[in-house]
Formats: sequence, C-alpha cells, structure tokens
Amino acid sequence: MKEITRLEETYAVLKTVDDPELPSVSVYDLGMIHGITIDESHVEIKMVPTFAGCPALDFIEGKVKRAVEELDWVTECKVKFTMEHQWSTDAITDKGKEELKKHGIAPPPENYRPGDEWTVNCPYCDSDYTSMENVFGPTACRSILYCSACRNPFEAMKPVVKPLHTNY
Repeated sequence: MKEITRLEETYAVLKTVDDPELPSVSVYDLGMIHGITIDESHVEIKMVPTFAGCPALDFIEGKVKRAVEELDWVTECKVKFTMEHQWSTDAITDKGKEELKKHGIAPPPENYRPGDEWTVNCPYCDSDYTSMENVFGPTACRSILYCSACRNPFEAMKPVVKPLHTNY
C-alpha cells in the first residue's frame, strides 16, 4: 500500500475547506492554492485571492489554518495571500465547476478573451438561451443572468483571465 506524503495529505485537507460564500466549493477547486511549503511540522500555504479586497479572505485564512493544523504532524500553519500571481477562472477545477452549478451559479465561459461579450449556459437546464441582466452581482466575482428557457434568474462567475504579458 502506498504511503501518503505530507504534501498529498495537506492537499487532501485543502480539498475539504469550503469557500465561505460557496459551501461545497473548496478553496482548492476554486484554484486559490498557489503553493505549499513544508518544513518538518511547519506548513506555509500561498494562496491567490479571487479578487483583491475580497471580504472573505480573513475567513478563508482562518478556515485553512485550522484545517491544516488538525493534521497530527502539523504544529503551525501560516497562510499568505499573494498578489504576485493573478487568479484566473481558468484555475477552477472541473469539480469546482460542477459544484458551482449545484448552487445555481454558472461556471465562467470557456475560452473567454478580454473585451469579448460573454454568456453562459443556465446551471438549471443547460440552455444557452440566456441573457445578462446585471454585470454587477451579489459579489465582485459574479453577475446576474436570466434563462429564457426555464425562466430562472441565476448567477454566473465573471470570467477573469491572466494577461498574456505585462508592460511593467
């Protein structure tokens, strides 16, 4: 039987830590984990926020820290949010996209290019007969759309892509 490594065990725990706004969608499946460093019994986790200034970051930090420190070999876990790397909706795992749909939130569109208009299929009936009602949703990362097929309003994750290059 294969022995699980400390790194694998840490990732397994992170897959159980839900985003406070989206129960059953883990911070791992949202693509927020950027790196893990393990030094004996000390763990440091680098995370990338989905949006700068997200009010849930303190909650996420506390949940991640508590979950990792429950591992019997961990004496301390530090969580650091970095703006060194930009989060992208491309980082959301397939499992994360499925969990978003269960909440009535459409995953971001695939192959989105900045400046393009975008739409997504309805998370309830999968129809593409949808329209944007309000680009500003209940949080900075979501918009409100309407499905003309099943007549349900729904939220969608706004597409966020990494820049191809920077000039600074």
